[in-house]
Formats: sequence, structure tokens, C-alpha cells
Amino acid sequence: MATARYATVLDGLTDLTESELILASRNGNVEAFNQLVLDYQDRIYNMAACIVGDIDVAEDITQNTFLTAYLNLPRFRNGCFRSWLYRIATNLCYDVYRRHKRHPVLSLDNNDLAEENLVPLSDFSSPSVFPEAEVERFELECLVQSALDQLDTDHRAVVVLVDLQNCDYQEAAQILRIPIGTVKSRLARARQHLHRLLLNT
Repeated sequence: MATARYATVLDGLTDLTESELILASRNGNVEAFNQLVLDYQDRIYNMAACIVGDIDVAEDITQNTFLTAYLNLPRFRNGCFRSWLYRIATNLCYDVYRRHKRHPVLSLDNNDLAEENLVPLSDFSSPSVFPEAEVERFELECLVQSALDQLDTDHRAVVVLVDLQNCDYQEAAQILRIPIGTVKSRLARARQHLHRLLLNT
């Protein structure tokens, strides 16, 4: 998916660890925080774009995520910085849906959650699912995004975090502040419906 681009920073900061960059940022080093932005901007942008389905809104969410993070750095308590950023970004995505009162198109009431049906979204681009080797990446991304747009926000957020951002169940649960069991059940339903939608495209 398309990625947001921001200003580059001083080369010397690339040698610092993430913890050192966070500490420097807390002490007012804007260049250190800009390096953190460079490290995470693409992942935050891509996650937001998949959840909200609008590249302009995703750009705004990305910028607001890092602005919020910078203003709240004193409250960050040395946990997983990536998870913290994802939590801020997903909250902003939910805010977008609440403001625009968007409604899901697809019902996810299917209770058939057999483990063999848990097909990761990342597998949808494999030759076994899309045998046409010449299909362009952009076209595939459009198909995936169109399918994602038909899920409600809760299921979309889970599948984006786990299948596209490679979060494990525990991290996704922490980001979304829901039980791991809820992550698994939402993911199972979302994968099943996405699989049907993509195979029938």
C-alpha cells in the first residue's frame, strides 16, 4: 500500500537504540523523535489506510498519531513503543468512524470458527489463491481493501493488526484492549468472510 513520507533526520541518530531515541525525545530532542517517526510512519500509515479505507484520512491519522505520541511521551512507561503507537492510531481510526457514523456492510455472525478456516489475509496473495501470476500488485491491494471495507471496524482492526502488521494475539489484545479470546474469534470470522469475498472476486 502507499506510504506517507516525512522529512529525513540527522544520520547520527540512526545508531541510537529505540530506547535511547525515546529518552532523547523526552528530553526535548526533536530530531530523535523524527527518527522514531521515520522508523514507524509506514507501518502506522498502512495500518490506518487499511482500517479507514481512505488515504487522505490515513495521512491525517498518521500525523495525529505522532503528534499525540510526542505530546504524551512523558506518560509512556517503557513498554512496547510499537504497541503504544498502534493503540493511539487505532483509537484515532475508531474516532473517524464515530464521527462519520459509518456502518458495516457485512454481517459476521457465522459461528463456524474451525481452526482450518483461519486463513491469514497475507496468504490471499499467494499463487494458490490468485493463480494469475501477472496480476499487478496494485490491483491485488484494491481487491483486498475492497474486501476489508465490507467488514465492521472491530473485525477490520483485528485482521489488519494480526495479518498485515504481524502482531501476535496478545499484542493485538493489548492494543485494542480486548481479551485474547475476542481477538481470536473476531479474526476467525473476519478471515472466513475475507476469504470468501476474495475468492469470489
